[in-house]
Amino acid sequence: MKISEKLNGKRVLIWGFGREGKATKQFLDSHADCDVEVLEGGLEEIDFDRYDFVVKSPGIRCEIENEKLTSQTELFLEEFRDQMVGITGTKGKSTTSSLLYTVLERCGKKAVLVGNIGLPCFNYYDEIEEDTAIVFEMSCHQLAHTKKSPHIAVMLNLYEDHLDYYGTMEAYFDAKLHIIRYQEPEDLCFLNQELPITEKIPGKCIRLDPKNLGNSFTMALSGQHNQYNAQIVFLIATKVYHLPEDQVREALREFRGLSHRLELIGTRNGVSYYDDSISTICESAIQAAESIPDVQTIIIGGMDRGINYEVLADYLLQHTDLTVICMYASGKRVYHMLSGRDNTFLCEDLKEAVETAKRETKPGHACVLSPAAASYDHFKNFEERGDCFRRYVL
Repeated sequence: MKISEKLNGKRVLIWGFGREGKATKQFLDSHADCDVEVLEGGLEEIDFDRYDFVVKSPGIRCEIENEKLTSQTELFLEEFRDQMVGITGTKGKSTTSSLLYTVLERCGKKAVLVGNIGLPCFNYYDEIEEDTAIVFEMSCHQLAHTKKSPHIAVMLNLYEDHLDYYGTMEAYFDAKLHIIRYQEPEDLCFLNQELPITEKIPGKCIRLDPKNLGNSFTMALSGQHNQYNAQIVFLIATKVYHLPEDQVREALREFRGLSHRLELIGTRNGVSYYDDSISTICESAIQAAESIPDVQTIIIGGMDRGINYEVLADYLLQHTDLTVICMYASGKRVYHMLSGRDNTFLCEDLKEAVETAKRETKPGHACVLSPAAASYDHFKNFEERGDCFRRYVL
């Protein structure tokens, strides 16, 4: 059903008026004949009896279920699910979504890239035709209250994250599972075989082992995790959209990656500096240390959201050749966990951390900012943190 057909003549409340809420308002004003109100307050201010639909923005925490609650993602799924590739996971979803979109476009397949990675999906509504592939990066918040799943679904991985929002790993994982929970028998999903999925999967399933793929693709992106991302993109491009394998491989080879994701920002005094500010969990920091050639120094730390840092501390205690520079609240936690370890430094902020890295990293080696923590206590977002890192380095 078209979104306009569902909402015409209805009373609609837009709950939250950030980027997605504003896009919803603009869309409804131009595509639907309905009464629209906007609320930036809390749940206690909503009288559900007054509205036919409440379109909730993804960043708003809501622990109740109500049949009138919907979202931009849900409405988009209801109209376009058959054309959609939904991609989620704790890490790698932006790279994989961008990679798939780039491959499809370069191989001649009309596609749009929407969702968590950039502009809200409603912004692309008028560009979508019957043969358009919709690559949708889906966050846990966008998925949490949906009752539809995309025709093609990808679950890359699952690590401890967003516990300040969901409280438990089970609740966080349950939100992610919405990407496959409502699939139909003719649908297809690509799943990391390490995911602890116990419920029946409605669609056809391809399970992949990210640790046993080999280096199948020649790429500018380094790291085994990017070989895994590329394998999924290759399968979707060649098996779902039937694009020529040689063209797909060439498009994969040409992809240069996204900003703030193991991005080489420059070399100073013989030291190469990499920006991996997107890193907010232990596993991504470990991946960074494993992926960058000749890495000597890693800068970690940021907002302390209470996640368990034992896996990262254990890794750093075993890799005594690494110089570890800790900063901010979570960095202090890790620093104390590494008590007695050589080549470990505690700094107040990112600027001091970079100064220490310049002093301690030897020419011919590399330094990476991979914080394993959120940025929000000192920066607007991870992009601003990465931009500051670049400025301090260069």
